Amino acid sequence: MQRSMSRPGNHVMKSYETYADMLFRIALVHLGSRQDAEEATQDTFIKLMEKAPEFKDAEHQKAWLIRVITNHCKTMLGRGWRKREVKLEGAEPVTADSPEDLALLQLVLALPVKYKSVVHLYYYEDYPIQEISKILQISESAVKMRLQRGRQLLKLELKGAEPQ
Repeated sequence: MQRSMSRPGNHVMKSYETYADMLFRIALVHLGSRQDAEEATQDTFIKLMEKAPEFKDAEHQKAWLIRVITNHCKTMLGRGWRKREVKLEGAEPVTADSPEDLALLQLVLALPVKYKSVVHLYYYEDYPIQEISKILQISESAVKMRLQRGRQLLKLELKGAEPQ
């Protein structure tokens, strides 16, 4: 099967300039590795070029890109080679403005994927619950529940896991 690939148009380059940083952060939250996040971001834009979907507006395109990178990260996490991967100690894949912000971000990164996704989109990307619901294709009540449970897990970690 031979498919002709045209040079990426201005719309792809504009999309890259607009959304690449946000998509990289989302992938970094999911995967925890800078290299894997870069790969996921590249693959997302490759899919954009290959599929060339028609979007209603910029928000529709943004939601599509977030959905693609989220699914791609889930696929990457499910691969067998990742399960055998050894993490480097002392490597800091993310940065923050203050030590407190960095500590909180590391706790968010340690959350299970289903909580990490909603917490990141809500608090770090400033998405409303309705948009997160559309992006992740789950109900608004599921988003609210995951936010609540994610907050509870973070609260337990911040308090030193002391039960009340």
